[in-house]
Amino acid sequence: MAGAGTAVRGLLGRRDFRRLLGTRLLAQFGDGVFQAALAGTVLFNPQHAADPVDVAAGFAVLLLPYSLVGPFAGVWLDRWSRRQILLRANLVRGLLVAVVAAAILAGVQGPAFYVAGLAVFAVNRFVLSALSAGLPHTTDETALVPANALSTTSGAVATVAGGGAALVLSPVTGGGDAGYAALALSAALPYLGAAAVVAAFGRGALGPDHAARTARLSARAVLAGMVSGARHAWRDRPARAALTVIALHRCWFGVLTLMTLLLHRGTFTNGSGLFPGGLTGLGQVLAAGALGTLGAAAVTPVVVRRTGTRAWIGALLVVGGLAQLGLGLLVSPPATVAAGFVLGFLGQGVKICVDATLQERMDDDHRGRVFSVYDTLVNVSFVAALVVSAFVLPSGGVSRPLVAVVGGGYVLTAVLHARMSRERV
Repeated sequence: MAGAGTAVRGLLGRRDFRRLLGTRLLAQFGDGVFQAALAGTVLFNPQHAADPVDVAAGFAVLLLPYSLVGPFAGVWLDRWSRRQILLRANLVRGLLVAVVAAAILAGVQGPAFYVAGLAVFAVNRFVLSALSAGLPHTTDETALVPANALSTTSGAVATVAGGGAALVLSPVTGGGDAGYAALALSAALPYLGAAAVVAAFGRGALGPDHAARTARLSARAVLAGMVSGARHAWRDRPARAALTVIALHRCWFGVLTLMTLLLHRGTFTNGSGLFPGGLTGLGQVLAAGALGTLGAAAVTPVVVRRTGTRAWIGALLVVGGLAQLGLGLLVSPPATVAAGFVLGFLGQGVKICVDATLQERMDDDHRGRVFSVYDTLVNVSFVAALVVSAFVLPSGGVSRPLVAVVGGGYVLTAVLHARMSRERV
């Protein structure tokens, strides 16, 4: 653990890394606030109601068109200044959340509401991809694993903290349309703060190293760039295995996400004491997940130095999957909170390893396109699992057979990853 502490101190000693980390923390804090406002509007607003299929459809409408932005984001991240993308994207998001807040206040529902939310999520694609693609410019290659552990984990914690701040504010703002509109609007402040922090970078500080810029990008050029990034990643055995394991993890994560939302809305409604139901209980699950991500950030760099990413990913998937199975079968608020911790640890540990693998093995001229393929794969897998499970789960979210499928799925994913990542002799 002493080595991990030394690595973290070395990273925080670099001004460029601290600045990029500050940009990430503010941006993802704003994401947490905005997502909590949307969740409250769709799931817990007494003025509206949604069944499992409605919830899954909402995710699909928001995330699948958003994934179409991925090819353009990837090509542009390898052509344009990533500093400029981060600056302008956060400014644009600050304006767009005001539009979403106005839609919530006006009681807009259906396609118009989802289009407004989609605009914010679409810009978010550029922010997260640019943060990942620019990270290697703020650290040494040997420090990529601890750098990813620190930045992505602290970013995930910042998202949960933003959601927690929204929960604290919700009694003040109220639970109707006006209250959730105020919460959504408050997300503009951290977005504008992120823009101010990243503005301190030089224009070319975050890459790309060899930008091939043109005045216009045709659809054919964008498609060719995306295909080039996908082929570049698929030719590399460890990168191919990493993309496969993160896609399958997101499938199982999507099932558990919908199950948890429905449990806290329909089954854990009469909780009291330490484990209440409703939006507060859901907040506890998210907080437990944040603690899990912190634990993974502390442990993963140390374990990876001793065992490598392949063995650590396998251990996370097997142990985490079996733990999800055991806790999920209990169907109780305390077990769900514990499962949130395990899922946070598992997911963040896998993500750190996958991010570091792609950053280490992909050259900088393809890195933006590869991370956009990565992001698109993550979102499509997540939404596909949500949609399928929406037709299986009851409105209360209780399905022990589906929990068994998820637990077994994680174990099978570990076996598949071990086979795909095996070194050729």
